[in-house]
Amino acid sequence: MKPVKKGQNLWRDHYTDKAKKAGFPARSVFKLEEMQKKWKILHPGQKVLDLGCAPGSWLKYASQTVGGSGQVIGIDIQPMEQPDKPNAQFIQGDAFEMDQDFLDRIGRDFDVVLSDMAPNTSGIRNVDALKSAALCDSALATAITVLKPGGTFVCKIFQGEGFDAFIKDVKMYFTKHKIFKPESTRKASREIYVVGWSKKGESHVRT
Repeated sequence: MKPVKKGQNLWRDHYTDKAKKAGFPARSVFKLEEMQKKWKILHPGQKVLDLGCAPGSWLKYASQTVGGSGQVIGIDIQPMEQPDKPNAQFIQGDAFEMDQDFLDRIGRDFDVVLSDMAPNTSGIRNVDALKSAALCDSALATAITVLKPGGTFVCKIFQGEGFDAFIKDVKMYFTKHKIFKPESTRKASREIYVVGWSKKGESHVRT
């Protein structure tokens, strides 16, 4: 086994190098790219909200895909440089403490809400799965609030406790859904993506 050099990224792989070469800050861009190639989630002219957007790979990819006639707003509690695309904006803040002033700032009627968030992991599977499910519940609540009827929701979640309940909620608010594990996901990872299409209008939501 080769010794690990000081400062070496233990998680580096060919996707990491490929992302850097393409000008993206993280390998996660290829997960969204796979979903885009499979389902065409993003379209020119759309308005997109990216929850937990740092370090900015999904924000950059989405802004390129929706084009100059579209708009992408990224939110993260961590600081990040403003995107270099005129149709993209970064707002520092807690995506899950959005009061009316915050909603007025970002607007509503989004076509797509993206969430690639993950919790700080403890290494305890059930604990980490519950933390992930809690993040996803918050992301879904935000999506329900700001998505226009017919909108799309993409969310990362850890498989485990809380997963089935989250899927049940997605089915309540969206006409159809898919569960997807991108090829670019590390094999040891328990993360998986849930895509909900065609957000239902209020009159079609079961309570």
